[in-house]
Amino acid sequence: MAAQDERLPDREGREDHLTPVDREDDPTTTEEKDVALDRVVLEGRPRLYRTTPDLLATGVVAGVEVGIGVLALLAVEAATGSRLLAALAFSIGFIALRLGHSELFTEGFHVPIVVVAAGQATWARLLRLWGGTLVGNLVGGWLVAWLIAVGLPDLHEVADEYAHEFLEAPLDLRTFVLAVLAGAAITLLTRMQNGTQDEVAALVAAVAIAFVIVGTGLFHSILDTLLIFVAIHAGVQGAGYAAWLPWFGFVVAGNLVGGLVLVTLLRLVRSRERLEQWREADS
Repeated sequence: MAAQDERLPDREGREDHLTPVDREDDPTTTEEKDVALDRVVLEGRPRLYRTTPDLLATGVVAGVEVGIGVLALLAVEAATGSRLLAALAFSIGFIALRLGHSELFTEGFHVPIVVVAAGQATWARLLRLWGGTLVGNLVGGWLVAWLIAVGLPDLHEVADEYAHEFLEAPLDLRTFVLAVLAGAAITLLTRMQNGTQDEVAALVAAVAIAFVIVGTGLFHSILDTLLIFVAIHAGVQGAGYAAWLPWFGFVVAGNLVGGLVLVTLLRLVRSRERLEQWREADS
C-alpha cells in the first residue's frame, strides 16, 4: 500500500499523531484485510471521541430511525399477516442508520472494539460510547413508540403479539442463543458495510440482515424493545417496564456474546499483526 499522510488526534487530542499507513508497505505481504482494518480504525476512531451532546444526540437519532423501521414492520404485518414481508419493511430502519450515519448500540460491537485494540482509544471511552448510545437509542425509540401507539391504534394488536412473544419467552438457553445470533448478525452487518466502499452493497447488506433478524425471530435488544414500548404505550396487558427490564438485560448479554465472540474476536485474531503495528505507532 502506498504511503499516506493520515494524521489523527492522539488520546490527548494532538493533531500530529501518525498512523501505520504513513509507512511504505510491501505489496506482497499486505492483505486486503489489512487495508480494510486501517479504514475501520481511521473512520471509527472519531466515534469514541465525540462530545457528550453529540454522542447522545447521535444515539437518539438512531432510536428514531429504528423506530421508523418498527412502524413499517407493524404496518406491513398488520396488513399482510406476513412476518417475512414485515422483516423486509423493517430494513428501512437499518437503511436509515447507514445513510444517516447515526449510532445503534449493537453496532458498537465491532468498529469501536477494533479501535481500542489498535491502541487508538481507551476502554473507558468504549464504555462511554456504549452507555451514551444505549441511553440515546432508548430515549429516541421510546418517543417514536409513543407516537406510534397514540397515532396508529390499528397497530396495537400486532404490537401486543410481539410484546408477548418477547416478554413471555423464558430466560433460558434458547432465548440466550437467539440473542447471541442477533448480536452476531448485526455485527456481521457492520463488518460487511465496513468491508466495502460500494454504497449499494452496503444497503443490500442492511436489507439482508434485517430480513435475517426479524424474519427468523431473533432477539435484538433495541429493535425488540421498541416493539415492547409500543405495547406498553398502548396499555397492553402484561406489557410493562418491570417485565421488560430483566428480559432486556438478558438479551443485551446475549447480543454482546454474539457480536464480540462470534464475529469481532475472530477479526482481531486474523488482524493481530496489523493491530500490533497500530499500537507500536501509538507508542
